Parts: sequence; C-alpha cells; structure tokens
Amino acid sequence: MTKKDAMRFPLVGSAVLFSLFLAFKFLPKAWVNALLTAYIGGIAVVVLAGALAPYFTDFFPDSIRHKSITFPAFKIPRVMESTEPTTITLPQIVFGIISAAFCVWYYINKSPFANNTLGLAFSLEGIEHLSLGSTTVGIILLCGLFLYDIFWVFCTPVMVSVATNFDAPIKLLFPRVVDELGKRPYAMLGLGDIVIPGIFVALMLRMDVSTGFRSNYFQSAFGGYVLGLGSTIVIMNVFNAAQPALLYIVPAVLGCVFLHAAVRGEVKKVLTFDETPAKDGDEEKKDLGDKKKDS
Repeated sequence: MTKKDAMRFPLVGSAVLFSLFLAFKFLPKAWVNALLTAYIGGIAVVVLAGALAPYFTDFFPDSIRHKSITFPAFKIPRVMESTEPTTITLPQIVFGIISAAFCVWYYINKSPFANNTLGLAFSLEGIEHLSLGSTTVGIILLCGLFLYDIFWVFCTPVMVSVATNFDAPIKLLFPRVVDELGKRPYAMLGLGDIVIPGIFVALMLRMDVSTGFRSNYFQSAFGGYVLGLGSTIVIMNVFNAAQPALLYIVPAVLGCVFLHAAVRGEVKKVLTFDETPAKDGDEEKKDLGDKKKDS
C-alpha cells in the first residue's frame, strides 16, 4: 500500500458506504441483501477455507495431502484475459466443501455464532494478506479512517443504518441484556475496526522481528488496541448510543506506540520504519551514494 492508496482509502470507503445507504433506502431491502449475500457468500467460502488450511492441513496423511487437481487456463472474451493453470490440493477441496456447507448453514439460520465465525475468518485473512509497508502509510490510513468513522457515525445516520440493515458477516455480534420486550439486542463491532488497526499492529510485530525483538512495539500496539476497544465498550454502555470505535482505538494505538518509542528514544526509528523492498532505481542511487562515500 502506498501513501496515495492510504489517502484514497477513506474516500473510496465513503463512496461505497453511501452507495449502500442509498441502495437500502430506495430499493427493497430483501433484494439488496440477496445480491450482497450471493457476492459475499462466494468470498466467504474461499476465506473460511483459507483460514482453516494452516491449522488442519497437517492432519491429512502425506499420501493425501499432496494430491492435487490442475484446471486448465481459461478466459472470458472482453471480460477476462487468459489465466494461468490453477492447481488445487485435495485438502483445499475438502476445506472448500466444509466452508460451503457452513456458509449455507449460516445463510439459512443467521446464527450469531456462524456470523462471528465468518467475521473472524474475514478478519484473520484480511490482516494476513494486507500490508501497510511502512509506519508512515499506517499513520495516514489510521488518521484518515479516524475522521471517516467520526463523520459517518456522529454527523449522519449512514453508518448505523447500513450496519443494521446489511445482513451479512461484516460485523461481530455480542449479546446484551434482554430488553423490556424480552428480546436480546446485540452490540456490533465492524470488521473494519478489527482489520484496520490489526494491520498496523501486525506491522509493529514485523518491526520487532526485524530488530530481533530488542523492542516490543507489538505489545504496545496490541495493548493500545485493547485499551481503545475497552474504552469504546464502556462509553457505549454509559451513553447507550453507537460509538465510532476508531475514535478511541486510533489514538490509543498510536499513543501507546509513540509513548513507548519516546521513552526508548526511538521515535524517528519507528516513524521511518519501512519494510517495502527497494525499487531498482532506489538501489542504484544507494549504490552510487556508497561509491561516492568510498571514493
């Protein structure tokens, strides 16, 4: 992810969110959810299978684990260019079947347990496959979504409306006390409030790994996330109103990380951390600079 990508992210997110709001407002809710269910359901099967694979592949015997099926390359005229041949292992097929059955079960009974299972799978795969690249990009992204969350929750009814109408595993559900009518309401935590801070926390972990764990910025970042999320829950219950979680999570995560860095005298080091591979042009410039120093 580049700095420009991070700057555009809140704008693209706002466009998608407002589009969903308009769809739910002017179109039949059942139609919108049916269309989104078909789209997200297909993704959910792949995501859940991917989340299961690292934990359960080793349970298959070696004679089965390495068996695979190769599908030939194909293309759709005017839509998709020719693809590379695709190889799928037997464990992946098994996980795919299990995931498909689980998703069907979820879409039939809408169980909160199934919803949260799929939500956690989306979160794990999102954190695993998304990379900020540098601390600077992470700060830009977090600050942009900090403002995004405040605007759409406090200044408009859009965020709450979409979250309550969107019947898909894009949020975690937590049961609350039974109300006066005997119904059990649910508190919601959007997956964005997990994945976006999560990829920054993961970045801090990789920075610790790169330094041989001479520092523990992962612990500071993770502790800040727990502090921010806990603050969200407390304030939500005190005021009995929806709260933008990133309003509390972003300052807590960044505050804990840079307070830790200030104590160690490593603010510049943390701020300039970059794990993206250098481009060829940058490497050539670096080599020329080294040669000039040697001469």
